[in-house]
Amino acid sequence: MTNLQLFIAIIVPMLFNGALIALLNNNVNVRFASMETRFAGMETRLEMLTGKVAELTDRVTRLEERLERR
Repeated sequence: MTNLQLFIAIIVPMLFNGALIALLNNNVNVRFASMETRFAGMETRLEMLTGKVAELTDRVTRLEERLERR
C-alpha cells in the first residue's frame, strides 16, 4: 500500500464524517432556534391570558363590592 492509498483510505472517510457532523450540528441548531421562537410565542400568549384573568378578577371583585353595598 502506497502512501497515497493510505492517505486516501484514512483522510477521505474522516472528511466525510466531519461533513456529516457539521450537517447534524446545523440541523440541531435550526431545530433549537425553531423551538425557542415557539416558546416565545407561547410566553406572550400566556402573558395575555394572565392579563385577561386579572381583568376578570378585578371585575368580579368590583361586582361583589357593589352587591355587598346593597
